[in-house]
Amino acid sequence: MGIINKLKTAIGLSRLDNSLDNTEFKAVFNTTVEEYAKHSKFFYTVAFAEVPAYNNVVKKWDDEKKGEFVLFLTNVIKNNYLGYNRGVKKESDEFQMASQMIHNLFRSKLKLSETIVVTIYDSFKKNVPEKEYNKMYWWPLAGFYKQIENNFKPVEAPVAILEILNDILRFKKDTNSYYYKDQIKLEEKIKAFLFANQGNEGSIKPTYFVGEDGFQSAANALLDQQKEEDRKLWYKLVTLAQKATGSKPTQKYLNEAKAIIDQLGADKFKKVTQEWFNQVINLKETVTTHTQVYNKSEYTYNITEFLTSLNSEAIKGFVWMSSWFYDNTTVQTISKLAERCFKKIPEKGPAAAGIGNACLYTLYASKGLDGIAQLSRLRLKIKQNNTLTLIEKYIDEAAVKLGISSIEIEDLAVDDFKLKSHQLTYVFEEYTAVLAITGTGKSSLKWFKPDGSEQKTVPQLVKDKFSAKLTKIKATQKQIDQTTAAQKERFDRMLRSNRTMSIEYVKEKYMQHGLLSFAINKVIFKFSNAQEEVLAIFLNNQWVTVAKEVIDIDKYKAATLWHPATSSTNEVKEWRQFLMTNQIQQPFKQAYREIYLLTDAEVNTRTYSNRMASHILKQHQYVTLAKGRNWRARLIGAWDGGDQDTAQLLMPEYNLTVEYWVNALNADDEFNATGIWNYVTTDQIRFVNTQTNDLIALVDVPPVAFSEAMRDIDLFVGVASVGNDPTWSDSGGLPTYRDYWQSYSFGDLSEIAKNRKEILQGLIPRLKIASVASIEDKFVVVKGKIRTYKIHIGSTNILMEPNDQYLCIVPDRSKKDNSENLFLPFEGDNGLSVIISKALLLANDDKITDRTITSQINR
Repeated sequence: MGIINKLKTAIGLSRLDNSLDNTEFKAVFNTTVEEYAKHSKFFYTVAFAEVPAYNNVVKKWDDEKKGEFVLFLTNVIKNNYLGYNRGVKKESDEFQMASQMIHNLFRSKLKLSETIVVTIYDSFKKNVPEKEYNKMYWWPLAGFYKQIENNFKPVEAPVAILEILNDILRFKKDTNSYYYKDQIKLEEKIKAFLFANQGNEGSIKPTYFVGEDGFQSAANALLDQQKEEDRKLWYKLVTLAQKATGSKPTQKYLNEAKAIIDQLGADKFKKVTQEWFNQVINLKETVTTHTQVYNKSEYTYNITEFLTSLNSEAIKGFVWMSSWFYDNTTVQTISKLAERCFKKIPEKGPAAAGIGNACLYTLYASKGLDGIAQLSRLRLKIKQNNTLTLIEKYIDEAAVKLGISSIEIEDLAVDDFKLKSHQLTYVFEEYTAVLAITGTGKSSLKWFKPDGSEQKTVPQLVKDKFSAKLTKIKATQKQIDQTTAAQKERFDRMLRSNRTMSIEYVKEKYMQHGLLSFAINKVIFKFSNAQEEVLAIFLNNQWVTVAKEVIDIDKYKAATLWHPATSSTNEVKEWRQFLMTNQIQQPFKQAYREIYLLTDAEVNTRTYSNRMASHILKQHQYVTLAKGRNWRARLIGAWDGGDQDTAQLLMPEYNLTVEYWVNALNADDEFNATGIWNYVTTDQIRFVNTQTNDLIALVDVPPVAFSEAMRDIDLFVGVASVGNDPTWSDSGGLPTYRDYWQSYSFGDLSEIAKNRKEILQGLIPRLKIASVASIEDKFVVVKGKIRTYKIHIGSTNILMEPNDQYLCIVPDRSKKDNSENLFLPFEGDNGLSVIISKALLLANDDKITDRTITSQINR
């Protein structure tokens, strides 16, 4: 800073130096502090509108005098720093008031001379508190730079001003600082000013991704690989992307981007941005270990980072710009990017929520319905409550624009992939490939030779000449699998609503749809008109009743997905037997759906149910399950108000909200490192009228709504209960609550377990171990060579005869599902698979080699 010292000597700054002891400044400052103290005890953020001395005196000074006042305030800050650090009230208030005054003065456009600007900066450097000396950003340098920008054009800037700017660039930035992003943004502005000063005014300054993270180097390398003329346009786009703030882009922002993209070319834009997006999709979090000394003790902690906020903002900008495009590749990439960015980082939250929200906006704003289809898919994938609310808002807004319901727009948005009979056929000269849906989330890709025989591997001709086409086919297969899986979940939830549709609508949107017809042809519908209603399923290309009577659905006006809670026990049994006899595997539980009817105890308690009360659940698992079923639930912890929560399910079709109360299990300090309780206990279930906010008597709750709410909660208990964990008791658990574990592990069967028992009664006789396996009450009993075993049908835990000794076997998730080659009338029951696996293992207990198991058996 030699040039500044020379300048000070040349022009003489004695008048300015004396201003540090200016009695007028002292009086105004003291009055300001006194006046504001009458309005507030705290000076963290000062509302200057409430301070007459500032408004009537300071604001009326000329700009040069305001600049001199800034010099005075820097001295106030320096003199009160120690008191502020120690929490001394008077010194702390004066320190904060002086700091707030400088910030406020710098927000206005001041006309300052070179002399005053140089002197202010010199005062900043001299008055940095000793401990903060290497942190010049402690001062409001962004506001100070704004004054330089306001008063000096880059090409005419004096040498001293340029020296100040270069000096700021030399200061080390703290990457862990809360203000790091602001520091980098200031640095980029200064570089742009200096770039223009070097005779480049009007030229395009090279602009890169500036955040230091795993994305930066590869992204900038890709920029450098572009042609020189294209690079200039990319610099403009990066500059614009870095200005992406707020929750949505303005139309002006999008139009500005579009103008640059048009010059560059849409294909070039999409190629580069999609490569960047894929880099983020595949980016891994980095974990750094930090050590801090406090009170002579050393503390070590980890910080997990994904993207810097600077690069997140820039990527968000490019995601917004992509809303101009609606091709399949763009929509799919944006959807994958959203899923990655909402993936949770433990103890931190979503990896990059800002980018994720931008993706949701872009999917909503893109032309056509492909974006809405992806929002529908993401709604089933993402667990965060606020994100789900945003997705639902976008789907609702899109539906309003088309004048239809949100359910209808989701129907419209499902891609049929041009499937014919649930297949796609591709021709490669003399070879043929057939892509076919085989199940929910499953499909096959088979190859056929010129003579029509099947070939097990991809033909060499296809690999050599059609590799790009093959890649697209595999991408289509993946999309089809994702769509069938998502639609299974959507139809499953549709059973909650008891939605009635016209026959014409069902035929057009479901039965004639290339993809949805695969699921619809396996579910039972209730068809009705003014005279009658009938239940029917599609079998052998015709609609038939449970008695296999063929019906003409065109004679009916309406159709509803059948819910077994609306039928008699005998009718439900008949349909279950029909599925077994005709080997029909439904994509979700319908005929075999668990049914929950009102009990006498619930009639007596009137407005609440204790059916699912007094259970101990693993909190994280419970909350994840609840969110997965579209409930609003939150983690509770060891903080004020963190001892209880009410999970809620909105059922707008019935004007109901279902509530499930849980309480923290505060025993033996059972919370994790972030204070989240490991376990919760369950309490009442209530139904609330959303229009009146009154409790509803349980007898007045519609049967389908009641059954579906209870089914969800039974799932939460059935999966998250500590009684399902075979290792919980042995690994310590909570000693006080081991009786609960024992009673749940081997107690009465829930509705889910009763359903499982019914399936096992038809399944076990078809197993190779049928001669040594049977069902007795709550157990599958297996007679091994060494001992006899009782596998509980609910918890899947095991007791060994003759003394009911507990046998701990932890399921190996990596092994093959032993039920996958057995016919089941519905897809997906992990507990059933575990029971079958254990039964097959224990039937041949003399061949078990795992010592952790044999040591228990032979004990």
